[in-house]
This record gives sequence, C-alpha cells and structure tokens, in this order.
Amino acid sequence: MALLNNSTRYGSLSIALHWLMVVLFIAVYALIELRGYWPKGHPTREGMKSLHFMFGLSIFFLVWLRLAARALGGTPRIEPALSVWQRRLSGAVHGLLYLLMIGMPIGGWLILSTAGKPIPFFGLELPALTGPDAALSKQIKSLHETVGTVGYWLIGLHAVAGIYHHYFVRDNTLLRILPRR
Repeated sequence: MALLNNSTRYGSLSIALHWLMVVLFIAVYALIELRGYWPKGHPTREGMKSLHFMFGLSIFFLVWLRLAARALGGTPRIEPALSVWQRRLSGAVHGLLYLLMIGMPIGGWLILSTAGKPIPFFGLELPALTGPDAALSKQIKSLHETVGTVGYWLIGLHAVAGIYHHYFVRDNTLLRILPRR
C-alpha cells in the first residue's frame, strides 16, 4: 500500500493517522467524562485531566501530518460520485472536524495558560500561550465545553455517514479509509 493518498484510496499514513486519532478522541472524551467519578483534587481525577490534555495536544500535533498527507496526495474520489448536496455537507463536516482537531487543543492550552497551570506533554512542560487571567480562563473553559459537546455530534454524524454509505448507498466511502486485510 502506498504511503500517500491516491485517486482511489487513502494512503497508509492517512489511514494510520485517522484510526490513531479515533482512539485518541475516544480517550479524550472518556477521560474528561470519567473524571467526575472522583472528587476534585483526587490524584486519579488529576491524572485523568493530565492525560486528557496530553492526548488532546497529541491530536493537535497529528492533525498537521494529516493535513500535509491530504495536501500531498489529495482526497480519493468516491464512486459512484456523491450528489452536490452530499459533497457540500461532507466538506462542511470534514472542515468542522479539522477545526475541532485544531481549535479544541488550543482552547485547552489556553485554559491551562490563563489559569496559570503547567501544560503537561508526556514529561515535558509546554510554554504558556498567555499570562494568568481567571476571568478569561472561565470564558475559554465554557466555550471549550460547548464545542466539546458539538464535537460529539460532529463525530457521530461522521461515523453514521460512513456506515450509511457503506451499508445503504454501497459506495466506497468507508472502504477508502479502512486498512486492507
């Protein structure tokens, strides 16, 4: 299998990054949801929040590789071709997913920065993006949580569309991104 995308299939780099990021998204959402089972300040809760931030930042760094692979190899065509409205909706959802993968980690980084907290990244401490500002931190956190909820719907829509296209439309939408057997 080719490393980069071609006109009929995603390359092994895009496929590996797509599925790695699926796992990271599951981890990011699971960690932030499950942290509520422990009281504030509990080491398990704090560890889960740290992992949430680190996995979120991992998505941020990996999305640039995905965008580079897409720019270098293009996007494989869907056969049979989508209708105009489906192509536009697909483009909009993909664009919003990319914004999610870029904006949410930056939001998390800004939350920690404005709260004056360290920004952990697998043994490293990343620099703050701005100085402490409690009011701004609260606003960014509220926006981050709202966009996170929207992310559930976007990710769900993306997954359902792939399944719909595979089982009902019977086109190659899903097959283009699945690893070969």
